[in-house]
Amino acid sequence: MDQMGIHYNNWIVLLSFVLAVTAAYSAINLISQVSHSMGRIRSLWLLSGSCVLGSGIWAMHFVGILASRMPFQVGYHPGMAFLSMLVGMLACYLALRLSFSPYPKQWQLIMSSILLGAGISGMHYIGMSSMEIEATIHYSLLTQTLSFMIAVLSSYMGIYLFTRFKDDRAFSRWKLFSALCIGIAITGMHYTSISASHFEYDVWLSTKPFLMQTDVVLLTGVSLVTLFMFTISGGAVFLDRHVLERMAYHDPLTELPNRHGLERYFESDFFRGTSGAVFFIDLDRFKSINDTLGHDIGDMLLQEVAGRLERYIGENGKVFRLGGDEFLIALPHCTLEEAGESAQGVLQEVKKPYTIEGNELYVTASVGISLTPVHGTDRSALMKAADTALYTSKDSGKNKFSVFDLEMNRYQVRRMSLEKDLRKALARSEFMVVYQPKWDSLTNVTVGLESLLRWRHPEHGIISPVEFIPIAEETGLIVPITYWMLHEVCSQNMLWHKEEVATVAVSINMSARMFEGESLYDIVEEALTRSGLAPHFLELEITESIAMNNMEETVVLLSKLRKLGVRVSLDDFGTGFSSLGSLDEIPINTLKIDQVFIRKSKMHSKKAIISNIIAIAANLNMEVIAEGVETTEQIELLQSLGCTVMQGYYYGKPMPVNELGQWFLDKKAV
Repeated sequence: MDQMGIHYNNWIVLLSFVLAVTAAYSAINLISQVSHSMGRIRSLWLLSGSCVLGSGIWAMHFVGILASRMPFQVGYHPGMAFLSMLVGMLACYLALRLSFSPYPKQWQLIMSSILLGAGISGMHYIGMSSMEIEATIHYSLLTQTLSFMIAVLSSYMGIYLFTRFKDDRAFSRWKLFSALCIGIAITGMHYTSISASHFEYDVWLSTKPFLMQTDVVLLTGVSLVTLFMFTISGGAVFLDRHVLERMAYHDPLTELPNRHGLERYFESDFFRGTSGAVFFIDLDRFKSINDTLGHDIGDMLLQEVAGRLERYIGENGKVFRLGGDEFLIALPHCTLEEAGESAQGVLQEVKKPYTIEGNELYVTASVGISLTPVHGTDRSALMKAADTALYTSKDSGKNKFSVFDLEMNRYQVRRMSLEKDLRKALARSEFMVVYQPKWDSLTNVTVGLESLLRWRHPEHGIISPVEFIPIAEETGLIVPITYWMLHEVCSQNMLWHKEEVATVAVSINMSARMFEGESLYDIVEEALTRSGLAPHFLELEITESIAMNNMEETVVLLSKLRKLGVRVSLDDFGTGFSSLGSLDEIPINTLKIDQVFIRKSKMHSKKAIISNIIAIAANLNMEVIAEGVETTEQIELLQSLGCTVMQGYYYGKPMPVNELGQWFLDKKAV
């Protein structure tokens, strides 16, 4: 029996180390993408890095075998060789997955290094067992333990360094140090194990060492695996740069940069100039186009708008789509005057007609503008300021632009504060109902009351409905508030009946939100049933926009309420967008002339409108009420035109229940 050690080609040993370090750095670079990805993409990066590192360990092992000068011919079992590569990849995946948490604990790093060290060792020994030789390999337990410890400790150092800089996707010397440590773990384990291994054989095969570099099959296998390793690395980088990056940073519908692209742009490019502007853009009436013509037409309209904005802005800035019908324009070199000119140009571009699928569409935009450094020196502050200015544009009539100022900020802060408090107001019983009389000027009696909502804020006192009702509408809180008000008004009216204070109908203003579901009829019926009030003593006031929106369903619902006995009036008539051709189809009892016409009733044109509204009501067999009556001249004019029922401060202001009771006594109303 003979026993011999192994000699090495130092150049190939160096090559194996370089290969291990390269594989480790490539894997680290791929895994650095994990923290910047989401969902399945994270797993894809982790799997890619594990495959690269596992195949790198395998390639290093067999390049190390090629570096060995052995006195006999060596063959390999392909199945075992392939299994050794799979074991290496699996161990790398488990180790890297365990260590890649936002804040890895010490035990995770230790377990991860043990797994990686075990993977390197397991791959090595399975790879050695794949060798088909006329000899027996003897291992030294002490030396093999030492080789395993080298793999574990070096892996720990590499993983520890990597976790400290894992979010950095660019080149980093710490990544290189981490790769060097893992390279030492791989090659250190391999050559420590091989150096203490002895081959025991029976026959002297040759007096001259046989260099394994001549093994074409092994060379081919190592070359293919190395090619596979670099193909994955290169393919992943290409995928990241050209596919995943575009998916992550661009909107798929308009191909404009999205919110992620916006963040990156502001980090790298926007603040290079001394001044700049941010435009927050929101399309007006886009929802109605989506609802009437469908989302496909809506999507095509968004694409058209995006194209117009890009062409108009050109090289002067960048256009982004934030979602829905919201866009943002960043102009890195822009003064206040230039911002105003650009915003006016944007409004003009957007409002030009669109022809989509045979539909001629018209849409406008509202724009909010913030400027740097005046309104902020970071992306978040500028976007917040521009968004606040956008709300001002919306509230002031749309198709406008507004530049942020401190007054807007105070308004927005107050609005947010009121919204927060409004959510608690109902539970805290902060709402109250006031009532304004409807007076018949001929018979001098009260013929009805309009109930109006007031909010007694614990800090700010009485909040105007003009301020809090739009917030309630927008947030949907108007629905439970109206539900409460229906019960309150019906109960109070029933109490007046029992006490014989008054027996008149009381009207309640309805929100469009109440017509979005199918529960309004049930809510009204429940309020009447609980209070015991007869239905004809309750009147619902709707606006023209409610009447004309989804008219068929609205007419059906109002008809059911009319059959129940509830009265319906059309509020603010003449200021909305109702079609006179459809007015006779809407089941209403009363038309209310808006106070805008009454205040300007001295104008011949307004007088003519009032006269026509009264004539329309008479011809359609409807009652008519004039709102906002404050002077005797207005009363005389309305009486001369045929309107006798009036409502306004001349006859009585909105009053709480206790004051109204005294008012009834004073007027001797029945």
